[in-house]
Amino acid sequence: MRSIRLKEMTKSQEDGVILNKVNLTIPSGEFFALLGPSGCGKTTLLRLIAGFEKPDSGIIYLGNTDITHLPVNQRKVNIVFQNYALFPHINVFNNVAYSLVIKKFPKDEIEQRVIKILKAFHLENHIFKLPSQLSGGQQQRVALARAIINEPEVLLLDEPLAALDFKLREKMLIELIELQDKLKTTFVYVTHDQFEALTVADHMAIMNQDGDIEQIGTPKEIYEFPVSSFVAKFVGTTNILNGTLHNIDESPEIDIPHLGRFKVYISNKKGWMHEGCRAAMSMRPEKIYISKTPEKNFTNTLKGVVSQIVYHGRSTQYNVIINNQFKLQVFEQNEEHFPQEDIDYDDKVFLYWQKENALLLER
Repeated sequence: MRSIRLKEMTKSQEDGVILNKVNLTIPSGEFFALLGPSGCGKTTLLRLIAGFEKPDSGIIYLGNTDITHLPVNQRKVNIVFQNYALFPHINVFNNVAYSLVIKKFPKDEIEQRVIKILKAFHLENHIFKLPSQLSGGQQQRVALARAIINEPEVLLLDEPLAALDFKLREKMLIELIELQDKLKTTFVYVTHDQFEALTVADHMAIMNQDGDIEQIGTPKEIYEFPVSSFVAKFVGTTNILNGTLHNIDESPEIDIPHLGRFKVYISNKKGWMHEGCRAAMSMRPEKIYISKTPEKNFTNTLKGVVSQIVYHGRSTQYNVIINNQFKLQVFEQNEEHFPQEDIDYDDKVFLYWQKENALLLER
């Protein structure tokens, strides 16, 4: 178990910069997720750590060892690709045993280690099957077993669940968490799926399209306290309204043109905050209360008309039009089979939220 540290990591191609002086520390023994849109450099970063590509500049440390120019086979780092990269012409046993055979381990030891790990992955009944005879979930387990049998200090996972359906993906996420907890190996998990990252990660880094890291933190920190509009919109769903900040020393408010003033909460002033500065108010849809009747126990109120209703099973999404020009999303938890208040299309509704749920972001 060793940490990974990237220092001033830069990588470019003919069409532009992929990674822009990235500095990142991945603690030893953590399940760390890299989350960002397609093309932001996540996979490139993974390939640099694995040694499949070389950086234009910067240093990669595994623990205290500089591995920037170390050959792939000399790094105690393994990678599981999105397409699993299993050998189609050999069976499960030989796929998993391949790296041990290349390293010329004794035959008896190879057999013992392969059987042991196949049992751990519940694959003992599929030893002699070809990859084409396995389900997607079974193929993924074979790829993981093949990567882990070398006992790497770091396991890199490049969107390993992308080919699986939603239910199987949920199941495999739990299995990955249990596996990492058991092995205590450092896992680095690349994905563009926020659900996967929020589910598995101890800590996560959010990358933007310019090859920069926008924020690093726990899933809860990043979801509840995003540092930018990009992070707020990319991780989860949010409503963002732009305005100007007032009364920041007394009772802070944001003035939003054509909507009015709304109270906000400032726990710690940031450098960009001053009287009359431009700011954005971010509100998560599940933190907004919707009703057809007036309420008095909320700090902020808006009136609108329901334009769309989307049933998600666990929750219902309402799209509400305000003043014929603003659209806010509201998620209401479906706690009852037959709710007391049935909201329908074109209903006039009130939206409420507390000032603590209005997060201020720099515009």
